[in-house]
Amino acid sequence: MDFLRTPEDRFAQLPGYDYPPNYHQLADELRIHYVDANPKGKQVIVCLHGEPSWGYLYRKMIPGLMREGYRVIVPDLIGFGRSDKPVKEADYTYLRHVNWIRELLFDHLQLEDIHLFVQDWGGLIGLRLLAEYPRHFAKVVAANTFLPTGDQPLGPAFEQWQVMARSMKPFPVGNILQVASLTSLSAQEIAAYDAPFPDESYKAGVRIFPELVPTSHDDPAAPANRQAWAVLRQLDTPFLTLFSDSDPITKGAEKYLQQYIPGAKGQAHQILSGGGHFLQEDVAEELVTGLLAFFAE
Repeated sequence: MDFLRTPEDRFAQLPGYDYPPNYHQLADELRIHYVDANPKGKQVIVCLHGEPSWGYLYRKMIPGLMREGYRVIVPDLIGFGRSDKPVKEADYTYLRHVNWIRELLFDHLQLEDIHLFVQDWGGLIGLRLLAEYPRHFAKVVAANTFLPTGDQPLGPAFEQWQVMARSMKPFPVGNILQVASLTSLSAQEIAAYDAPFPDESYKAGVRIFPELVPTSHDDPAAPANRQAWAVLRQLDTPFLTLFSDSDPITKGAEKYLQQYIPGAKGQAHQILSGGGHFLQEDVAEELVTGLLAFFAE
């Protein structure tokens, strides 16, 4: 598999994100990066990002979680952040992304009793792992995400995003983070979101990701997601939703999660005011408060 590796100097002096890098060589020779903050913490929180962001998205949340003694692990998905970036779009598949994160969390880090936080594609990957390996997870929080099977339309906002992702040249990663957040990002923060991608050749994963979301009944990932839902509908792992009030992509998905996942019954679900799609940028303090209360129960 041909891949590119972003030069380390692209990540120098990122505002608010000076955590030392950690790398793991995956079985297929790709190198995946993760932050491991407070590695001696007794309980672990794993935060999974989505498209087209990377671990930098969690810079406002990590300190608050660390202060309460948690070990916080934030991987960069393959194709994003400091992780390697296959150059061919065909090398990115839903199943490979699930397996890459599974290998990192379970085989390399050997994590148990994970407190999981997922947003965007983090949910598509993390909820699959929850269904396939439920014994590894203690509690789960889902924010602005879903687990589609291709059996229901995902709405005009997502369909428009698929078209945009394919057609934008160049693909303005940092500007997209700004458009999908209500907070005004500084020029330095926008540059930090662009940092993993020196040029367009690094963006195959960014471009193809929206097309990997199952939107038709015969999508290659649809059977595995249907099987995952068969497990999730029986799963009593404590499950909380913390969605925002201003995300046109995932609005309403929280109701489906709450209705069909038994572990969501009776939890203190919230719709956080003042948050766009990337609510980690907009309502980070509220997210941390919600996570800590839920995880401490």
